[in-house]
Amino acid sequence: MYALAAQSGSNWILLILVYVLIFGGFWFVFMRPQKKEQKRLQAMIADMAVGDTVLTTSGFYGVIIDITDDDVIVEFGSNKNCRIPMQKAAIAQVEKASVE
Repeated sequence: MYALAAQSGSNWILLILVYVLIFGGFWFVFMRPQKKEQKRLQAMIADMAVGDTVLTTSGFYGVIIDITDDDVIVEFGSNKNCRIPMQKAAIAQVEKASVE
């Protein structure tokens, strides 16, 4: 009787260990790359400067003309009259201004 109870207890420990390994594998495959990408985007936004060309999440290219804590003002088009304030989170890519 005791041997059966001991075997049942070790089965529970083995089952819990398998679940922990599965959860760890899912975290490594799915969550870690997402956090890495999030850190890359935060670093990119922190390095933005006036004059940089940006691509917004909606697919528009523009040039940054002013930066505040939470927002940026982006100038679109060549007529220099289309200036739109937007959140920094709406920036998908930043291309540094060329130094000439």
